[in-house]
Amino acid sequence: MEQLITFELTPKMRLDIDAWVNKFPPEKKSSAVIAALTIVQNQENWLSLAMMNAVADYLHMPQSAVYEVATFYSMYNLEPTGQYRIDVCTNVSCMLCGCDTIVAHLKERLNIGFGETTKDGRFTLKEVECLAACGGAPALQVDGQYHEHLTPEKVDAILARLEAKA
Repeated sequence: MEQLITFELTPKMRLDIDAWVNKFPPEKKSSAVIAALTIVQNQENWLSLAMMNAVADYLHMPQSAVYEVATFYSMYNLEPTGQYRIDVCTNVSCMLCGCDTIVAHLKERLNIGFGETTKDGRFTLKEVECLAACGGAPALQVDGQYHEHLTPEKVDAILARLEAKA
């Protein structure tokens, strides 16, 4: 018999989710789904089906509706990631400003491609459609912190700071 994997929201997660739920009318509780998924992901570093199901149950939503949100937005990790997730924008503004050089440098420096994690589990490289940082192109973000007007040298400095944190 196959064992089902479950996940329970921690009391802190419930408290944080409730703060968002309380911003909406009671019948619109599901409006807090983006915040709820973010809260769980921030604690766990990714979203498994069990985690998404726990959010669906807590918000009294169909599981499929939660999956739709989690798969639509690139900010959600649907697989475990490295300690640091590097999101590189490859949309028009970043492309025109040289993101291809940044991407090539990151891939070579980390020895991974998009969607992959370094062997030491420290870095995951992800291509994103847009970071809304067009004025600072090319841009990337590491765990929500933006870095703009990138050059290979700036990328090396960012990686060196992250590597020093370990």
